[in-house]
Amino acid sequence: MDCGDTVTAEVCEEADIRDGELREAEVAGHTVLLVRNRSEFSALGSRCPHYGAPLSRGVLKGNRLRCPWHGACFNIKTGDIEEYPALDCLPRFKVTVENGKVFVTAKKKDLESSLRVKDTSKRCLLNQDTVLLLGGGVAALVCAETLRQEGFTGRIIMATKEKHIPYDKTKLSKEMNLKAEDIYLRTPEFLDARGIELWTEKEAMSVDFQKQKVRFKNGSSQKYNHLLIATGSHPITLEVPGADLQNICLLQTPEDSNKILELATGKNLMIIGASFIGMEIAAFLSDKAAAISVVEKKELPFQDVLGSQVGGVTMKMLQNKGVKFYMKTKISELKGKDGKVAEAVLDSGKKIPVDVVVVGIGVSPSSAFLKGTSIARDSSGAIVVNLHMQTNIPNVFAAGDVVSFPVALLSGKLSSIHHQQVAEAHGHIAALNMLKKQKQLHTVPFFWTTMLGKSIRYAGCGEGYTDTVVKGSLEQLKFLIFYIKDGYVVAAASLNYDPMVSLIAEVLYSGLQISKEEAE
Repeated sequence: MDCGDTVTAEVCEEADIRDGELREAEVAGHTVLLVRNRSEFSALGSRCPHYGAPLSRGVLKGNRLRCPWHGACFNIKTGDIEEYPALDCLPRFKVTVENGKVFVTAKKKDLESSLRVKDTSKRCLLNQDTVLLLGGGVAALVCAETLRQEGFTGRIIMATKEKHIPYDKTKLSKEMNLKAEDIYLRTPEFLDARGIELWTEKEAMSVDFQKQKVRFKNGSSQKYNHLLIATGSHPITLEVPGADLQNICLLQTPEDSNKILELATGKNLMIIGASFIGMEIAAFLSDKAAAISVVEKKELPFQDVLGSQVGGVTMKMLQNKGVKFYMKTKISELKGKDGKVAEAVLDSGKKIPVDVVVVGIGVSPSSAFLKGTSIARDSSGAIVVNLHMQTNIPNVFAAGDVVSFPVALLSGKLSSIHHQQVAEAHGHIAALNMLKKQKQLHTVPFFWTTMLGKSIRYAGCGEGYTDTVVKGSLEQLKFLIFYIKDGYVVAAASLNYDPMVSLIAEVLYSGLQISKEEAE
């Protein structure tokens, strides 16, 4: 039935849909997700607002629906987002049951959209409170948006050394042909409409915590009532003779990504460090560079995080594409010609011709501007926070890659976790606690890496794991790996095994334990 801008459609018989079932149904030519939870029905947008994953293949636990691809969670009663990396909610539609038939009623414009942006308060000039956010990544963005969603009407300033508005950093190594504008998470108009001021190319140089004032590189300063430090991390530079030659690159910005693509196309590329970023770059450029060599001091790619089994599978996939690996070795020197890098010398003495080098040997917290202040930092320079994302200084919070925080899956041990979803969760919790909501961080780390059209998903925190249980087949690239510590599952990784990692993330989130025997 069509009533102008509203449409009602019969989608199924009540008896046809089981409790806990996630089913796609059609309303006026659009797909909606129908969910039955006991005797209650919900109808929602069918695709995750993050990257468009079909939510009918997700995991339902109570009223919480988790995306099968990247772990975003939504409340099926409201459509509201409950876990990142998605930024937006799902549209929700009215469901009625009459004479054993299930009907969905929806506005046409809601059917056409795969997402719903949360309502927010506006800036009120009478409210003189200023929240200053240092950093232009997802932690600062989510903090700003959460403040407005929760009714804060004071001034919000996001100050970043970047020249761009917040963008999807995860794509820099996965899709190197994209322009910055292609990966913006929000538009300037979106931020303007919510009264979120964005100051670009504005790097913090020092903070006077006593006077609640930040000084910037250009000599200006800004006072605050609440401060969020979310300055992220920066790549560690290579320290060998010749490291200052031209065409030796770090990947930090969209411009870096484009430059590496341009320099490496048709040329000899060397990647130093078999990290996630290094392997994603190797995969993306495998059909574009003339030759790719990877130098790594460990035996296998990302061995510490995903272990030898997944590292071995990844290495084989890339070797099949012609990527050469020099493992358990280091660069001793880079030699140049006309000021540009031309040759890499390994510590074995082997010489490899190179035209461009990408260094991916780890990151360091961007917190040097806090040296000499009373803020607590660990030995790496990461800012120490509690589960409220509070530092040791009143009204000063920190979030994202720059922090070390108590990780529940490590029994509360302080650790730094550099995942987009974790940074977003940090920003959200920081905002709630600026508003005195007394909310603790409760999240299960979730990340993914994509190479050659294959996505490896990972949830949990496997640091210090001692054993693994493998399901499926590593050779056939269809597997699920449980990481075991003290007899229990602490993390899981998969390839072509959806939605198992999302299911395990939900189990870990609920506080239940999976024993090694249960995993087997």
